Amino acid sequence: MNLSDPSNWKDKLSNSRQLGGIETSVLDNGAGRGTRIAWINTGTGLRFKVILDRGMDILDAFHNEHSLSWISNVGHVSSQPFSNQGIDWLRTFGGGLLTTCGISSMGPPNEDETGSRGLHGNYSNTPAELISIKQPNIYFGNLDFEIVGIIRETTTFGPSLELKRTISGTIGSAEINIKDEVFNRGNSPAPHMVLYHINCGWPLIDEDTRIVWKGEIQKRESDDSMSDFNKKNRFTKCAAPLDEHAAFGEDVAFIDPKTDENDQVTCGYMNDKLELGLSISFSKKQMPWLINWQHWGKNEYVTALEPATNPPIGQAAARKNGTLIILKSGESRTYEIKLKVLKGKEVNEFKM
Repeated sequence: MNLSDPSNWKDKLSNSRQLGGIETSVLDNGAGRGTRIAWINTGTGLRFKVILDRGMDILDAFHNEHSLSWISNVGHVSSQPFSNQGIDWLRTFGGGLLTTCGISSMGPPNEDETGSRGLHGNYSNTPAELISIKQPNIYFGNLDFEIVGIIRETTTFGPSLELKRTISGTIGSAEINIKDEVFNRGNSPAPHMVLYHINCGWPLIDEDTRIVWKGEIQKRESDDSMSDFNKKNRFTKCAAPLDEHAAFGEDVAFIDPKTDENDQVTCGYMNDKLELGLSISFSKKQMPWLINWQHWGKNEYVTALEPATNPPIGQAAARKNGTLIILKSGESRTYEIKLKVLKGKEVNEFKM
């Protein structure tokens, strides 16, 4: 049914919640106890959970009966701001449809003369300050929804970055729009890197699910240890579980993506058997890199497509090779990502 056409439901509804909208609550059990969340229902079968206390990242995501995201063994845990040394970040990594890495460093633990930083930075363990929620309004025919929050990565007498996140969409459209505006609120220059971990799992991700992208894989020293599966398939297909991906086993591709005439990169996962897909689009000018992470461990079965400002090499390495972004006081950057669920023929026809 086309929910965007009011003639389908005019004078038949008392409350917009029969179509969809945003519902906030607080978890009361388990490792995530006390965490603020927001469930968003688009009215299309697409519904997802925003973790307000984890940088407004997205954990659970479903389309009808099918899960889109991968949930790790860690699952949902409350924010732990001081899990920022070494690889402590992995103790809090629940997976999910969106985990944001950065916003001053991302990639492996690293250190240089400016300090030391843990795996993937502090962002995803930082609670948001909720600014506003806009619900759809059936009486005025406005089916747009929006939730906005502020996340701060700051320290006294040091760098002070502020990220304003807007997650929006329209009832009747199976899309998630994410807009991040990063500001340097401090009085001195601040280093900045960001990577968006878009983690998908079964059943969207299954043996022979297509990983669709267009571009050039950059050669890396670790290519010699790549699995035989990817030496053959070159990061274009999902594998069955692999024994060699137990524990820390993985394959990773750094991709220089190609764009359309509007500077947009489009990629995604397409499960032709289920006729279910997820497309991801973003601006290459905003994020020049696309990373594909594959971890086909038994019971830890996941792949991620990751738009990024840099490859995940860490702040120290980016500073050394001259690619680290330095935001001047008052300077800002904007990043926009669109996630869209595809169904039926549009899945089979989604090719690069």
